[in-house]
Amino acid sequence: MAKHVPTSRLARGTKLGAVAAGSMIRSRRTRLSMRGRSEAVRAKMAEESMIRTTEQVVMVLGTMKGVAMKLGQMMSVLDLDLVPEEHRERFQQRLAVLRNAAPTVSFAAMRAVIEEDLGRPLGEIFAEFGTEPVAAASIGQVYLGVLHDGRRVAVKVQYPGIDAAVRADLKNLAMFRKVLQSAMPWVTPAVLDELRLNMEGELDYRAEARTQQQIAALYADHPFIVVPHAVPELSTTRVLVSEYIDGRGFDEVRGLPEAERNRIGEIIYRFYMGSLFTFGEFCGDPHPGNVLLAADGRVGFLDFGLYNRMDADHVRFEITCLRAAAEERAEDLRELMIQRGVIDSPEEIGAEECLEYVLSASEWCLIDEELTITPELASGAFLLAVDPRAGEFTGMKQQNLPPEHLFSRRADFLTFGMLGQLGCTANWHRVAREWLYDEPPVTELGKAHHAWLAERPAGRPTTPPPPAARRRAKRS
Repeated sequence: MAKHVPTSRLARGTKLGAVAAGSMIRSRRTRLSMRGRSEAVRAKMAEESMIRTTEQVVMVLGTMKGVAMKLGQMMSVLDLDLVPEEHRERFQQRLAVLRNAAPTVSFAAMRAVIEEDLGRPLGEIFAEFGTEPVAAASIGQVYLGVLHDGRRVAVKVQYPGIDAAVRADLKNLAMFRKVLQSAMPWVTPAVLDELRLNMEGELDYRAEARTQQQIAALYADHPFIVVPHAVPELSTTRVLVSEYIDGRGFDEVRGLPEAERNRIGEIIYRFYMGSLFTFGEFCGDPHPGNVLLAADGRVGFLDFGLYNRMDADHVRFEITCLRAAAEERAEDLRELMIQRGVIDSPEEIGAEECLEYVLSASEWCLIDEELTITPELASGAFLLAVDPRAGEFTGMKQQNLPPEHLFSRRADFLTFGMLGQLGCTANWHRVAREWLYDEPPVTELGKAHHAWLAERPAGRPTTPPPPAARRRAKRS
């Protein structure tokens, strides 16, 4: 019998509550039983207790879907240093479930959503429709279909009741933040605020279809990037229909030869971060499940529920800060952040701390040399920047990062994490100099991209900023 997504706050909160109780009891028993043990045994017991707690949290996140699953997906992308290295493979296998979760809602229930939203029987809408989902999203499932005009399409359908589930998650994640921090200390109020401000927007597939159409038009005829067109007339609040891209998934791409992985890594970097600095807009949800390698060598990008458009002044501010950091102009960087209000307690932050903090997170694309990105490098940068357990940069972590920059930095970290999963190598700074210093490209992909830019019409489609981008996140 198919399982249903729990939607009540109580039902969903109970899952996290059980983890909380188990974690506290286990920690207490572990501490009591440590009396008289050797240091080595105590360390081993503490390690095993932490592993059990972490794995329980991962399993809960996978069953809750919604916001909780989104946090789990972030963990899987960044390969966070939550467990000792010898247990990492087992932990990553559990995290992979969050990325490629098997469907838990029956097709009959999902079919009812499609027919209710579109107001017609499935057979009238599609000439063919597969009953087995081909992918799982944080709030729904994806099916393959064929329209009566012969077009193959991907059909993303929300889980019944997921809107209530997401709102329950938002409340429960705030309530159980301390519990989650036992396994994910980086779950700060700012992280929760960012998820809260964006997740409700993901519930509106009609808005996502409009955004996807604009991005598909923006990247039309691109030499190595493809975004499938949506089918707006068949997209509703809970159903999104778009062109189907047949391609290899991220796990298969990870097994390709180094040269191919390096090429794909540069494309991913250019799409997720280059778009921000070139067009002033970017996808806020870089994730392995949203990338496909098409048969013609282009890389397809999917899922635009979390898409942001940044004001040109904010983009210039980020570029100016990154240039100051790359050039090690610590005083200039600190003054920029004070003027912007990022640093609202100047007496607590020195110029060197400010510079070192920015470099700890972004040095990978600010140093002029080839660099192989590993999972450890990516997760280490993220944890150093946000994790309270890392004693460095305490003052910077307490400053007030406006949400428009919080969104872009999140995208940067997750892109970094994806590149780490690929283990790809490049001189990332030389790529970034195209948008940081307006320099000509030095890579073959860069030259092809700039040739495409030169041939594009002067006008370009734009995506309006989401309502969340006009608010401010709480201090972490």
